[in-house]
Amino acid sequence: MALTLDSNQLVFSFPNIHEGAKLSIEFQRTLRIPDDGKTYPLPPGFGRFPVKHTDDYLDKLPTHWKEHGGVFLPIYQAEALWISFRAHTPTRHAHAYPFAVKIGTGKKSALTGKEWEKGLHKKDYCVVPEQPWLDGYVIEEGVIAQFVAVPLGQGLTVEEQLGGDGIGGIQIEVFPMKAECFERRWPKLPPPPPDQRLGIRCRSLGPAAAASNYSADSIRLCDEDSVGEMGLGAGGRMKQQVFEDPYGKDEWARNIDSTRRCFVHLANSMAWENITGEKPPETPVTAAAYERYNYPWYDYYSDDLQAMKGGKKFAGVKTVKDKAAEKGLKGVLPENQSVQPKNILVVPAKAIRNGSW
Repeated sequence: MALTLDSNQLVFSFPNIHEGAKLSIEFQRTLRIPDDGKTYPLPPGFGRFPVKHTDDYLDKLPTHWKEHGGVFLPIYQAEALWISFRAHTPTRHAHAYPFAVKIGTGKKSALTGKEWEKGLHKKDYCVVPEQPWLDGYVIEEGVIAQFVAVPLGQGLTVEEQLGGDGIGGIQIEVFPMKAECFERRWPKLPPPPPDQRLGIRCRSLGPAAAASNYSADSIRLCDEDSVGEMGLGAGGRMKQQVFEDPYGKDEWARNIDSTRRCFVHLANSMAWENITGEKPPETPVTAAAYERYNYPWYDYYSDDLQAMKGGKKFAGVKTVKDKAAEKGLKGVLPENQSVQPKNILVVPAKAIRNGSW
């Protein structure tokens, strides 16, 4: 069992379970959709966030970061992100190895809003590869509220609105399918013909698309001399199905030797430079600028899988825009003009498949 950082991806490997049990998770920079009450399609990825080991910067990090361990990445205030999952396909198998994945923000489940607990609990996890990505909090069936970075301590994060302690960051726990269950469902195939390839459709434009219209002053509400800890608030509404477990809880390896978890800290982009000595990425593109160039949006759906209904705990959570207005905070959510997406690419879930690379 291992957890490594490779090319800004978290790689969870479980060779004690199955030689092909391997999952990659990355954090994609993306367009922040307008927080205007409309429900938008999926925006693309603009490339991975850079990610660093906390253990490489122990003399520059706060004590609780050292205790949590894990990794950290830079993010601007009001910047959005989505989490991408890629389950690897074992040799001579026709299906990617499945995983149950829990995602929390500030130790609150992003799927239910409930307090983070170790282990698997009803509807507090998604299943990969059926779930290729997660963009936000599951607030309704087929609708999420986008993950948007905000500073801790101002009551803007979902965690703080749900009574959390200002822990911040993202928490991840991964459970592989039991080997015998995987082999029963997808036994080994005969060797494939030479040069056979299976493709995967993605929703990425690459880092070159991230051109900025943000002003620097509009995103600097954190103390530049502090670590600039960030949490995640609820942004605009987005059309996204988050699927229920199609296999059942008994299929997952859940003992202490067969799971792995990671704490992902979110640092204000200016603090990132103070800690690492590296420049943060360019500020993100705005929705208005994106639409002017007629870049694509995505509509990903499945008629075969059951989508979650949405966490009841999120019913009273306000969006970043509304919570900032309630508290009289200005400049929290710049560049929030509504847009009308025109170039929408429909991507049925059946058409997406992890192949042999």
